[in-house]
Formats: sequence, C-alpha cells, structure tokens
Amino acid sequence: MNRSTQRWILLSLVYFVLAVGLGVGMAATHDFRLRPVHAHLNLLGWVSLALTGWVYSQFPQAAGTRAASAHFWLYNLSLPVMMAGLAALTLGMAAIEPLVAVSSVVMFAAILTFAINVFRHRGAAVA
Repeated sequence: MNRSTQRWILLSLVYFVLAVGLGVGMAATHDFRLRPVHAHLNLLGWVSLALTGWVYSQFPQAAGTRAASAHFWLYNLSLPVMMAGLAALTLGMAAIEPLVAVSSVVMFAAILTFAINVFRHRGAAVA
C-alpha cells in the first residue's frame, strides 16, 4: 500500500475515534444536541476517508497525481472547519453559518476533484 493511500486510512481512524468518543460523551451526559456532528464525523471522516483510501489503492495511478494531492488538502482542511462550525451552529451560534457554508463548498470541490481524478484513471485500475 502506498503512502498516499495509508494517510487516508490512518486519518479515517482518527475520525473514527473522535466520532465514537463524541457518541460515548453524548450517551454519558444524555445530551444529544451534537448528533449531526457525530453523524458527519462518522460519514465524512471515518467512512469516506477509509473508502477513499481503498479507492486510491484500486486506482494507484490516480493516487499519485496533483489532483489527488489537491483532493487531500481540500478535504482535510475543510472537514475540521466544517465539523467545528457545525457544532457551533448546532449549539446556537447562528453567526457561524457562512463558515459552514464555505467549508461545505470546499468539501464539495474536493469530492468533485476526487471523482474526476478516479474517472480519468479508470483504465489503470488494479486487476
């Protein structure tokens, strides 16, 4: 497994631990206001990053491109901002909404970059 693929999978584990920790914290306090953050940490952090690592392992030529690097940085800079903003928004800080919106657009750009990159290198998949 190449280094690029490993970093996606290793980061997914960080988000998995954060998501489970948040879930345990919510259960222990019976305060479930951060459910949306918990769900997003699981889906955009744990699941999506792990699947991205797997997809790049199946399309190694896509993993080594500048598009893959752009995807990595766009995704991993926008995700923590989005999660912190979503937490603040969920807890009633409405003024943070533009930050959540911008980070969501950056996240979408990262996902679009990923999809285009993989489609461009689909002929180079691992057999």
